Amino acid sequence: MLTANEFEALERDGYVSLGQLLNKEQVEAINNTIDELILIEGKNAGSELFESKYIRHPKEEGADRLADLVNKGAIFDVFYTHEKVLAGISAVLGEHFKLSSLNYRAAKPGLGHQKLHVDYGNSIADGQYKVCNSIWLLDDFVENNGATRIVPGTHKSKLLPNEVMDDVNLSHPNQVLIQAPAGSVYIFNSHVWHGGTTNYTNKFRRSIHSYFCASDQPQQLDQKKYITEETKKRIDLRYQKILDVL
Repeated sequence: MLTANEFEALERDGYVSLGQLLNKEQVEAINNTIDELILIEGKNAGSELFESKYIRHPKEEGADRLADLVNKGAIFDVFYTHEKVLAGISAVLGEHFKLSSLNYRAAKPGLGHQKLHVDYGNSIADGQYKVCNSIWLLDDFVENNGATRIVPGTHKSKLLPNEVMDDVNLSHPNQVLIQAPAGSVYIFNSHVWHGGTTNYTNKFRRSIHSYFCASDQPQQLDQKKYITEETKKRIDLRYQKILDVL
């Protein structure tokens, strides 16, 4: 499902654009559903995420969160079933992987900055990667609205950002910003140095992360604990396997 150029970019840089996998109508419907969920869940929005002992930075005042989207409507199924995305995840993690979590993150106006980090406890430079993310843009990502920054090639480093930089909150000279229209999807090896930037606009910058891990790793959200019968009836066995709920 990946082109040769996409595969090479992912291997070389640690991230790749898959283009616009969601059309305008899909993005609008997803954003409307998210607005409804935020109203319903109120101050408890994202609480499933905060309960997990495997979340590395659970409480983030600079962003709105929703978690456990697997069980919050069929509209979210595409985020862990899209064949091209699964091909990208497999290119990083191999054949044996599972969904770790499916979450929404929206950088608030004036906030959203994150330090450069990796989504694993230590660096892995031998190609045996353990975590891989896909970020689905629900707004245009532009230079000043909190776009994700990535330092290309650092997934191959034996060092972590805080071992190299005096201040991981500062810009890295080699960092690039993900800038693309709403509906676009990026795969990034979660061992690459990355982080959110400050949203300098007066609107939320919205995205969904479908985050995957190797089969031998714990999920950020225990899918077996949260899975509902409605969800299990809705998805076929292949995707139940990806959720690790069989």
